[in-house]
Amino acid sequence: MTPNERARKSAAAMWADDNASPWFGMELEEVTEGCATLSLTVAPHHANGHDIGHGGVTFALADSAFAFACNSRNVATVAQTNTITYIAPARVGDRLTATAREVRLTGRNGIYDVTVTNQHGTVIAEFRGQSRAIKGQLFEE
Repeated sequence: MTPNERARKSAAAMWADDNASPWFGMELEEVTEGCATLSLTVAPHHANGHDIGHGGVTFALADSAFAFACNSRNVATVAQTNTITYIAPARVGDRLTATAREVRLTGRNGIYDVTVTNQHGTVIAEFRGQSRAIKGQLFEE
């Protein structure tokens, strides 16, 4: 199995058990080893009291992209810490895309950067996640 085949199979196994990401309206666009792209269209129920995309929704999208990227090697991996910086507001109707990429993987610890953009390429947020591998796999190998 190639690394990218393993990444796709890992993503399929995760997606099958992921109730949160589909509930938010996310779509899994692409997964390769150490990388993942998810998208979401901002709906009225994603807006906050300022009539802009709720930061928690943007965070959830980035966090899900991070999760699929850091689990792409079929090693069960969880978040150790995450931070996000909001750059621009998301608007109802915007198509947000979160692109996660591995910065460093050393032993059981990883660092991943996720950029969230809208359909115009405007950066909405920058997210950094640190991961920790735990026991287990997503599928039998």
